[in-house]
Formats: sequence, C-alpha cells, structure tokens
Amino acid sequence: MESRVSDPKSGSPTCLGRALVAALATGLALAPGTAHAYSTLAALPATQDQNVEVFEASIPDLQEAMADGRVTSVQLVDAYLARIRAYDQGGPALNSMIRLNPDALMQAAALDQERALMGARGPLHGIPIILKDNYDVAGLPTSGGSIALAGMIPPDDAFQVGKLREAGAVILGKSNMHELAYGITTISSVGGQTRNPYDPSRNPGGSSGGTGAAIAASFAAIGWGSDTCGSIRIPASHHNLFGLRPTKGLSSIDGIIPLSHTQDVGGPLARTATDLAIGLDATIGADAADPATRILAGGALPRFFDELDAEALQGARIGVLSTLFGDAADDREHARMVRAALDSMSAAGAEVIDVEVPGLDSLLSGSSLIGLEFKWDLIDYLAATPTAPVASVQEILDGGLYHVRLEGTLRRTAAREERDTAAVARAMGKRAAARDVVVAFMDELLLDALVYPTIRRRAARIGDPQGGSNCQLSATTGLPALSIPAGFTGLGLPVGLELLGRPLQDARLLALGFAFEQAFQPRRAPVRTPPLENGRAPEPLTFEVTAEGGRATARVLFSWDVTTSALSYEVTVSGISAAEILAVALHRAQPEREGGVLYRLSGPGGQVASGAITLNSGERAGLLGGDFYLRLYTTESPYGGPRGPLSVP
Repeated sequence: MESRVSDPKSGSPTCLGRALVAALATGLALAPGTAHAYSTLAALPATQDQNVEVFEASIPDLQEAMADGRVTSVQLVDAYLARIRAYDQGGPALNSMIRLNPDALMQAAALDQERALMGARGPLHGIPIILKDNYDVAGLPTSGGSIALAGMIPPDDAFQVGKLREAGAVILGKSNMHELAYGITTISSVGGQTRNPYDPSRNPGGSSGGTGAAIAASFAAIGWGSDTCGSIRIPASHHNLFGLRPTKGLSSIDGIIPLSHTQDVGGPLARTATDLAIGLDATIGADAADPATRILAGGALPRFFDELDAEALQGARIGVLSTLFGDAADDREHARMVRAALDSMSAAGAEVIDVEVPGLDSLLSGSSLIGLEFKWDLIDYLAATPTAPVASVQEILDGGLYHVRLEGTLRRTAAREERDTAAVARAMGKRAAARDVVVAFMDELLLDALVYPTIRRRAARIGDPQGGSNCQLSATTGLPALSIPAGFTGLGLPVGLELLGRPLQDARLLALGFAFEQAFQPRRAPVRTPPLENGRAPEPLTFEVTAEGGRATARVLFSWDVTTSALSYEVTVSGISAAEILAVALHRAQPEREGGVLYRLSGPGGQVASGAITLNSGERAGLLGGDFYLRLYTTESPYGGPRGPLSVP
C-alpha cells in the first residue's frame, strides 16, 4: 500500500489518511503506525443511504468526501453520534461527554444546503467538533463541570466559538472536564469521572480530559480545550494526540470560564498535526475583549497549515532539558520513550543536544498565578453572565455544589481576602524574568525548540493522584508548547513529548511535530473503540479452546468483548470424575519457561464453571498476541496436564 504523504499545501488528504475513514470490516486492532491503514469513505458511492464509519478520519478526508458527494455533514453527525452511543456510555463507558447539541443535525443540514448552493466556506465546513464545557456557546449551558453552573446559559458565544461558527463547523456537543478546570484527572460534579480509552481503569489527564478522550475515540473530527497549566498538553500526552498551548495572546480567552486570566489559553486537540493546524488557523486572532491579544497588533498571524513542512527536522536544533525528565523510578519509562523519539528526530536530520537553563527551578518556583487569580476571575465571569445561579466560590461551597475531590482547593481559594497582593507582583516579576532568560538561552544556542516529556509518568489509575507534570515552563513564560505523540509504554499507554518554542513561533513548532509525524507515524488508535459494525459496537468474539490428554478433556467456550476487555468463559471437564479435577487455569507463556497461573477458571471438583475476568492492558496484549494457554490439573497430573493455546479470531 502507498504510504507516502502528499504535500500538505495541496490540501489533498494522504493516501494513508483516506484509508481509515470508514468501517474496518475485520474489527482488528491496529498495529503502531497503521492508524491510517483502512478506509471505505473513499470507496463510498455517491449515495446518502450508507452507514458511514468515521473512525480515525482526518479533516481533509472528511472534506474531500463531502466535496465529492460521497457523504454529507448530516451523515457525519449521525456517524459520530453512533460512536458516542456505542462507547461513551456503553462499551468502555468513557463518560467523556457532558451534553450533546440538540441542534447539531439542523446545523449540519443547513451547511449541506449552503455547500450545494455556494460551495464550502473552508476546511471546517460541515465538520463536527467538540468543545470543552468551559467554552460559552449561545443556547447551550456552560457548566465548567460544576453542578452549581449546570443550567447556566451564556448570552453569547466565546470568541473562538464564534470563529468556528464562521468557519462552518458543526458543534456536536460539550465534553467533560476537571471541575472548574482546577485539576488534571477530569472528575466533576456534573460530569462524573471520564475514563481513558487506552485503559478505562486510568484517568484521561486534564483538565481537558473529556476532549482528549473523545477525540482519541473518534467522537468528533477535532475538539477544543483550555490550558492554564497542562490542561491541553497532558490529555494530548495521555491520548496519543497533538495539542498546542499557544503563545499567550495568540488566541482569545473571551467567553472561556477563567481559572487564571494571566495563564489561561484555549485551543484544539487533534489526532494529526494537519487537523491541529486547520483548527488553529480557524480560531487564532486579535480580540478587543482579550487584552493579551494585543501582541498581534501590526503583525501577520501564523499560517499553521501553510507552514507545515515534512522536512522541518532537517537542520533543526533541539535542546533537551534533561532536568525535566525526572529521576524517580516512576519517571524512567517515559524518559526512555522520549529519548527514543529524540533518537528518531536525530535520524530525521535534527541536531539534538542536552542543555540546562541556569536557575530554571528557581525561576519557576512561585510563578503560578492560579491560586492568586481564580477566586476573583470567577467572580468577574459570573457577574458578567446574567443567568449565573451563583456569584462566587463561597456560594458554591455554601450550597454543597461541588465534587468532594475539589473541596480542599475551593476552601483555600475562598479563604483569600485580597485581590491584589504583593504575591501577585512577585509572581509577575518571576514570570517576566523566566521568559527573558529562556528566550535569551534559546537565542544564544540557536535552538528551534526545547524538549522534555509532556508528563513524566503514565496515566494514574482512577482515584489515585496524577504526578509528573511538566506544565509550568510554558505556563510561566507564556511561550508556546506543543505535545506530540512519542510512543507507548509496555502497557500500551501513550507517551507525549513536549516542544517549547519562541514567542509567536507556534507554527514552527507544529512544523517540527508534523515532520516527526510524517516520518514515524506515531498515531495508534485505542483498541477499545474500534470501527462500528452497522452503526453498533462489534459483537463479542466467541471461540473454544480444548485441552485434552489421557482420559481428561477440558473445553472452555470464551467470549471476548474487545470494547471492555471482558473475557467470559464456560468450562466443561469430561472423561474423569469430579473428584479427580484439581483446577482449570489460564496461563501466560514466558520466554523459555512455563508461565504461572494468571487466572483460575475452576477449582477442585469443578466439572462445570463459568465467570468473567477483565484483562488489563498488558494481559490484553498477551491474549491478542497468542501468549495465553489453558491448562488442566488433575490428580493424575497434579503438576499440569493437557494444555491448549488461546487463539482469538
């Protein structure tokens, strides 16, 4: 199959990109680098009665299909809604969406009619998107994940939402987030806990974890989040996505529930660098309502799509901030993966050198403004929203209108008594100094970017704290930082690499990420949210395994649900009496030796038994890799009798 990517400036989709817009008839999990290997949108006839599968489809793929008359925006909306039905509450139950837009199909139909009469407005015309639920959307509630704001309908659109409407995007719905954006595991009183599609026992990052999970699971073509300290980049890392925290002021935060107006930015998360570029081009720009965008006065805006360059790594100088790799045992896995990705960048022509910014830890310490600004920024936002049911953090606390995980944070916030303090002045001074030092350092060494792990540790299990964030460098300096997919851990969890650049050199960063993507194809879709079959999640796979020896035979009928990793079984042992049966067990083979018992399916006397087990990511990989085998233990063969390998269809 042709795998070379065409010139992005042509606007045509890649050969591999076209390959994955529609149903994977086999339903097989994709190997690394094959996320764009299959598609049937390109093969759809020009009719409107087809089931359309949008699994891993890129924006150019979808746009070409609509332009050719092979699919409509209405069909795309239906297809994404079908995936949400199958996997957000069913299957792995990701719980990534807070609410769907009841007008999405109507908006799509109007855009289809407009296309037929006048042509497309641009690359986002008719494209379904998702917005984090801290973006104001006229006519839809904006909750910020808080039950206190669950019914609050803003008077108008956020600036970026208005730009998306102008571009012709279809707002499919609003995603869950860590409540009021104050955390990185995405749990909220109105949305509950969002789960990571790569392993639903783990968190999706945050605070834009709902958007991250939704886009990774192909619930929309692209989605928007916000980043105060890692809230775009951490979900991007946890979901094998591209996510940019733009230069502060490149995009307006007007109409986004604030956490810290000095640090807040908004922007997209996407499965490909090209999609991210399209989303950024549509939403950046000056806004009189956001003073930070004054940095754009008199200058030309970056053109992200036009500046994508598959050769951008050739001759690029990249400084590795080894101090941000961490030295704890839990940091080593991500450090190895990021180092391996850097070796690949070097092979692609980049000059990669280890560097150390003098005094960086001291510069960053005490530079965060979240705790100093949140209380007052939220008061201002609520005062400007006529339908706001509460006026302050204190009222949220008084009404018990919050998730208990946030209580300590909210009480500390509410206890602050002064809006402008010496602490704010000190933090602002440190921020300016840090920015100057980092930019001067990059200038001195002629660096295109600084690089380090987006987050040093794997996604934590739900309920556990998430450590290892490297969010502060970009949040303090206001410099752009791009998280790109760097690979996967041994448990199949994504790892992200972060590139930090100079002010307003955001497009250069994305060009570097694009070049890495084109050379190494790091995208791999979560196997728990595969293509639909006739608009529904795939049915469980059933298969039988027999272990037979001597007089005894053990037969086990297995049923494997690819979306939940649930392996159900029914055991029948024949040929011997119940008294002779010791156990039927599931083993996992080990190199050059027997594997220990992984799961006991039945015990002494168990001629008939049934049950279900849920495999973790590593066990799932072992099952699909053919490493599992069944073994029967009897009084005649107490150390292990007949065995039979498991082979999943």
